[in-house]
Amino acid sequence: MLVVTTETVAGRQVRQTLGQCFGVVVRSRGIGGNIAAGLRSLVGGEIVEYTQMLEEARKHAVDRLVDNAALMGANAILMLRFDSSEIGQTMSEIVAYGTAVILDPA
Repeated sequence: MLVVTTETVAGRQVRQTLGQCFGVVVRSRGIGGNIAAGLRSLVGGEIVEYTQMLEEARKHAVDRLVDNAALMGANAILMLRFDSSEIGQTMSEIVAYGTAVILDPA
């Protein structure tokens, strides 16, 4: 599945637009990760525990996005975007979304 952040793909043309597709993930650090991150935040700098969690969540959201588009019959996703938000003080929501399309060679 081709996934791009652009509206068009060089050498391809959109045969059919199937609609929006998305993948959602909600993640929370365990108590150990929260304690380690809390201690690290006292001295400043990158909080590696949260960076790793968000990178994994983002990859998982894209996997779900691709699965959703495949179920729609797409062979590509255009205009990939991400959104994130906090749920309470311990959870993060990551949404990957885009437009599911069928591309043909130009």
